[in-house]
Amino acid sequence: MAEYVVWFERLGKGDVETVGGKNASLGEMISNLAAAGVSVPGGFATTAQAYRDFLEHNDLTRKINEALSQLDVNDVVALAETGAKIRNWVVEAPFQPELEQQIRDAFARISDGNAELAVAVRSSATAEDLPDASFAGQQETFLNIRGVDNVLVAIKEVFASLFNDRAISYRVHQGFEHAGVALSAGIQRMVRSETGAAGVMFTLDTESGFRDVVFITSSYGLGEMVVQGAVNPDEFYVHKKTLLNKRPAILRRNLGSKLQKMIYGSEASAGKSVEVVDVSREDRLRFSLSEEQIEDLSRQAIEIEKHYGHPMDIEWALDGDDGKIYIVQARPETVKSRSDVSVMERYLLKQKGKVLVEGRAIGQRIGAGPVRVVNNIKEMDRVQDGDVLVTDMTDPDWEPVMKRAAAIITNRGGRTCHAAIIARELGVPAIVGCGDATELLTDGQLVTASCAEGDTGKIYEGRLEFEVQRNSIESMPKLPFKIMMNVGNPDRAFDFATLPNQGVGLARLEFIINRMIGVHPKALLNYDSLPRELQQTVDKRIAGYASPVDFYVEKLVEGISTLAAAFHPEKVIVRLSDFKSNEYANLIGGKLYEPEEENPMLGFRGASRYISENFRDCFELECRALKKVREQMGFTNVEVMVPFVRTVGEAEHVIDLLARNGLKRGDEGLRIIMMCELPTNALLADEFLKHFDGYSIGSNDLTQLTLGLDRDSGIVSHLFDERDPAVKKLLSMAIEACNKAGKYIGICGQGPSDHPDLAKWLMEQGISSVSLNPDSVLATWFYLAEKHGR
Repeated sequence: MAEYVVWFERLGKGDVETVGGKNASLGEMISNLAAAGVSVPGGFATTAQAYRDFLEHNDLTRKINEALSQLDVNDVVALAETGAKIRNWVVEAPFQPELEQQIRDAFARISDGNAELAVAVRSSATAEDLPDASFAGQQETFLNIRGVDNVLVAIKEVFASLFNDRAISYRVHQGFEHAGVALSAGIQRMVRSETGAAGVMFTLDTESGFRDVVFITSSYGLGEMVVQGAVNPDEFYVHKKTLLNKRPAILRRNLGSKLQKMIYGSEASAGKSVEVVDVSREDRLRFSLSEEQIEDLSRQAIEIEKHYGHPMDIEWALDGDDGKIYIVQARPETVKSRSDVSVMERYLLKQKGKVLVEGRAIGQRIGAGPVRVVNNIKEMDRVQDGDVLVTDMTDPDWEPVMKRAAAIITNRGGRTCHAAIIARELGVPAIVGCGDATELLTDGQLVTASCAEGDTGKIYEGRLEFEVQRNSIESMPKLPFKIMMNVGNPDRAFDFATLPNQGVGLARLEFIINRMIGVHPKALLNYDSLPRELQQTVDKRIAGYASPVDFYVEKLVEGISTLAAAFHPEKVIVRLSDFKSNEYANLIGGKLYEPEEENPMLGFRGASRYISENFRDCFELECRALKKVREQMGFTNVEVMVPFVRTVGEAEHVIDLLARNGLKRGDEGLRIIMMCELPTNALLADEFLKHFDGYSIGSNDLTQLTLGLDRDSGIVSHLFDERDPAVKKLLSMAIEACNKAGKYIGICGQGPSDHPDLAKWLMEQGISSVSLNPDSVLATWFYLAEKHGR
């Protein structure tokens, strides 16, 4: 008698032809990774031969091949009709007696007397989860199936799902013969994540391909909600090396809305075994995983990646009853791990417009076209080539039209759902989890969807101009000095790190404060005395964090450590906050604490703030964050920069204050750099440099203060030029003083980004590094190489 059922522990990664990719992978992990702490629920699989014999037993092979041979998969109506007809044939056909008996025997063994044991019945195709094709979400999964009769029905539904519209279309577009793919059903003990959490994780950043992190998405209940994109999950980034060094390793946290969760249903049959319920407000406003659980998950992911030798896409579940984390699927990641890392492709928006909707960015590309609002799958044929598809949520059933779209916009979904994976594979930019895109965007409206500006995707009004830059990293010539980057946005850190660079010459804390925090530090320190209405506004911001002050410090830590990890081991020079009073006043609660100044540009800013009694407690929070990043997380590549130091006395005071807050020059190799942005900094460079390890020139303020003009005033803006002889004389003085003292000298102002000839002049003056805006790195690099070679 043929062997139609195999237990997972007898399987390995070489058994894809026998039980498909998912089931072979489960067996591989059970057999080889249990000792490394990877937990996989046990179970058994039906074989590909069982499936093929089932079709032959019912004369279905011939009928299916005839139906598919005449099908044009680009005709979505014909595709839907043909798929439905074939699935009905499969579901209505009886199992061959030998297969049914072996399934009954295996279920009796796994249930061990518990006839109502809950299992998951998953699909596993012989052509899926290959390194060059994901087949993500092509077939069905059924959860909480109880009783052997219901298991038999679910297995047949799984067999039928090989002929879902999406699966038929995907095979054609990937060049797979229908008859060459067989299906295995995996029957696996359920993990009680309905009382815990579940989600998906990748062993790289799904957007940039950055390999040094584990990216985790998580929501309450059964994992299908995350996989399907039906919920906006929590997101976490964990730095692999830091975790393996047994240090705090969570780089980023993003609180998802987690509005609903899937739980066990009252019935045990396929299609009725689960139900979706609302998540309580209290649970929505906290993270679905603890730090310990996040790190446990990440360790398991690292072990799985290490074993397979390839970036992995992993589904996991946290059992709310026993508190343990289980791996329920693992497959190769098939998009970013296949991309050509030697060729950089960058989409750059050339215009700005009104932002209509925001969500989570998928794909780092830009697409523009007319909006096509589609309410359900039956309306898919309305989507024409170049349309911007807007809908509540997509799933892989939509794959036949997703490739037509210039961009895809959804109300629901996270960055690891099946639809996001398919969008990446198709190369179509997608913005998911927008909340209300179907209400705010109207049919036929021209829009531009940009995924090229960080984690947040933006839908702009109108068709905006953009360009695509492609460069080969291997073609980058050598230069006699360092090219660093100005990077404020941690969202773009992993992406920018792929550019040729020698670190970050300017990381602005105010960008992190403005984008990731949004609340004045005084309002957080004095939370208890805030007006009730303001407290409620702050509460929404700080959800998921232990206290208002912890929120401020931890968000700074997340922003700084993300930059540090992205560019490690290169230097990341973090500038302490340099908001002016009017900018601080724009933060939540800011107007309660900021003075009214006639000219904030020349007022209460930089070093003067840090040493004042009024702001010192806020400054100490910045120090706490930097100290944690360097000492606890181990990112000693982070250096500190002090802006706008007016006098040598202020310099002494700030250095002393930093030391009292655990940031002492020289400790663990800490360098403290001073911004050179006032004429006095260049004129008295020898005196200032006694207290600092070097200068980073801020050419914007230096030009403004040298020429006596307000750079924000349109009336005199035509006079603003960093190449003015007076400015260049001060620049030359600063460079000479630093080189004479053997100290660091760089420039992080806008000048070299705007004027490559200024960068060339600085190179000739003997500057150590030029820090450029990321969008000007490649052009300036090639310009300088050409000039240097002459």
